[in-house]
Amino acid sequence: MPTQEHEFLIELFRERPSLAATLLAETGVAVPPFAEARLHANDLNECEPTEYRADGVVLLADERHQPVAGVVVEVQRKYKKEKTWSWPSYLANLRARLKCPGMLLVVCPDPHEAAKCAQPIDMGHPGWTLRPLVIGPDLVPLVTEVDRAIAEPELAALSAIAHGAGEEGVKVFQALHDALPHLPEEQGRRYSDLVLAVLPKVAAEKFLEIKMATGIYEYKSEYVRRWIAKGQAEGEAKALLRILENRGIPVSDDALTRITECTDEAVLTSWIDKVIEIDSVDELFE
Repeated sequence: MPTQEHEFLIELFRERPSLAATLLAETGVAVPPFAEARLHANDLNECEPTEYRADGVVLLADERHQPVAGVVVEVQRKYKKEKTWSWPSYLANLRARLKCPGMLLVVCPDPHEAAKCAQPIDMGHPGWTLRPLVIGPDLVPLVTEVDRAIAEPELAALSAIAHGAGEEGVKVFQALHDALPHLPEEQGRRYSDLVLAVLPKVAAEKFLEIKMATGIYEYKSEYVRRWIAKGQAEGEAKALLRILENRGIPVSDDALTRITECTDEAVLTSWIDKVIEIDSVDELFE
């Protein structure tokens, strides 16, 4: 089942298909001149009943709207051997359909998995080897300039995901944060929330701190409200467990799960108020 990270990365290409050309250039590919980039049908089936569906397909076209290149976009969180069989089929079918060159662009957030995805695929025919063009975190441009983030917000969001946990994290977060108000309100809020959802917890907290430092950030998003509430609930749960430990009250595995998985701050607060009067953890839930 596609993860939130997978769906968000694909959404960036849906919002700005030219992002595929930008990333291809980062791999050293000479992208043919094009006047427009648009989405293309991502079902790449043959006459056989086997279904082949790429994550996304971007069509680069000239001024006359004629195809100059087709780009199969795949998001891979982990290397999968079966992709070495389906990826060549994607390209062959796309090339036959569009009557133009086809390229395979694989976006992989994990550097180790990216290296695996980049392994050449021997097609068996002499001289025919498919080498996937893989974008790992190291090839995602570092977007720290506000002007570029405004012009290419999808690339800025991808940069935040790739580099947010690194040394330049604050700079890429600041650039993205300053660019978001220039987008339509709903789109800016969605990008902000999805980046928060994809980032590791420590990096997400850093991004949220930047947003809060402006003094004008409002928790309009259901995701952000849940995220903050979760943090508060985790603090209450830790306090409750510490009190139980100090009182010498054993906590069963079931009780531990119930406490740590509770996200209702009011319930946790009521348990904390109650904990000083009980002799067993079971009394807590009565």
